[in-house]
Parts: sequence; structure tokens; C-alpha cells
Amino acid sequence: MTNGFMSIKDVAGYLKIKEQTVYRLVQQGKIPGLKLGGSWKVKKDHLDRMFDEILTEKLKDIHS
Repeated sequence: MTNGFMSIKDVAGYLKIKEQTVYRLVQQGKIPGLKLGGSWKVKKDHLDRMFDEILTEKLKDIHS
């Protein structure tokens, strides 16, 4: 990982899921990513922010 950008392999390791799953989720727009030079790149900050937002929403639902 350089400059906060993660490859599909980096994201798979970070999330502890298969690379194929990450690739599919990025293609579907469920994980924010950008295709640069034929390779998908994901900013770690965006990934962390996405999880924080999802968790916040789930916690609101639980406490409502």
C-alpha cells in the first residue's frame, strides 16, 4: 500500500475476504474504488469512512 491507496489484494487482506469478493464489490460500487491503468485502487480512508458510516447507521437503528 502506497500513499493510502490499496490494491484489490491489499483490501482483501485488510478485510480478510477473498480477492474475487473485493473485485466484485468494487465493480458493483459497494466498495468505493477507481480503476487506474487497468488496476482497481481503493483509498484506505474511504474504506474506513464507509465502515464508520454503516456502523453509525446500524447503531442508530438499534437504539431507535
